[in-house]
Amino acid sequence: MDNNVVISTRVRLARNLKNYPFPYKLNEKGRAEVNEKVKDALKNGNSAIAKDFQYINFDNMTDSMKVSLVEKHLVSPEFISNTKGRALLMLNNPTVGLMLNEEDHIRLQVIEKGFCLDRVYDLADKIDTLLDERLNFAFDEKLGYLTQCPTNLGTGMRASVMLHLPALKQSGAMSMIASNLSKLGITIRGLYGEGSASEGAIYQLSNQVSLGISEKSAIQNLKNITEQLVNQEVMQRERLVKSIDARDKIMRSLGILKTALTISHKEAVGLLSNVRLGICSGLIKDITIDKINEIITEIQPATLMVTVGKPMSPKERDICRADYIREALN
Repeated sequence: MDNNVVISTRVRLARNLKNYPFPYKLNEKGRAEVNEKVKDALKNGNSAIAKDFQYINFDNMTDSMKVSLVEKHLVSPEFISNTKGRALLMLNNPTVGLMLNEEDHIRLQVIEKGFCLDRVYDLADKIDTLLDERLNFAFDEKLGYLTQCPTNLGTGMRASVMLHLPALKQSGAMSMIASNLSKLGITIRGLYGEGSASEGAIYQLSNQVSLGISEKSAIQNLKNITEQLVNQEVMQRERLVKSIDARDKIMRSLGILKTALTISHKEAVGLLSNVRLGICSGLIKDITIDKINEIITEIQPATLMVTVGKPMSPKERDICRADYIREALN
């Protein structure tokens, strides 16, 4: 049931090399040295997956390709805003990625489908240990790992889960939930992180506190709160789908998606959210949750243009998006 609510799990670790200034004060030569040191530490480290990492060259990437990485939550918007002196190391399947010279020298990220905080953290920790064997991280006995932004001091860790909470959103409970979570050292944001809206009732839940707490304690705290939210959402869904109006909305959403000739990204995500709720509630039986998750990812504006292989106007994207959804659902 958890994976009906939890779409994905992510752990991100911020690390800096001891003998180099933070990236914002690092010159071009220093950035190149950091990139090479991290690349060498990973590629030549004692790990079976080291050989599977790709060094991504941004010089050959279109703007759409870069934005698509953001849409898929593989890099941050800040990372692609200026790629000069920055680099990306990524597994062939994009489970693990290392952003180099963004806000910190290293932003190590592990992301997987479903609710799997322990497994994702364990993999991130193993890669962190692998890097630590060959790199000298900036660390203070009192402050922990040193980071450019003080809010990341300590563990340097941000753990997060992506949640689909249509019933709680429709009940009007989200603002109160967000207020209560902040008191527990947890923040809840929209689909694309800080400052973004919750398109399709999709939210990111993550730890705020990294100083004075261990990584495992932060993971356990996030896990406990996620489980509470999942339980609340499931109970609200059971009440919601008893309503004929709610069931009608779900089935109408499916009908529009299967027949529309043009559709905006915002409308499509809202309708797919309704269909996803219908699948989880047993109203729709011939479509899988994985298929809906895949569609939500692939119909994003830049990702759509990467798939088609050419730039498109907003209207062309709306037509292409409708074509993609009809084919995927029919």
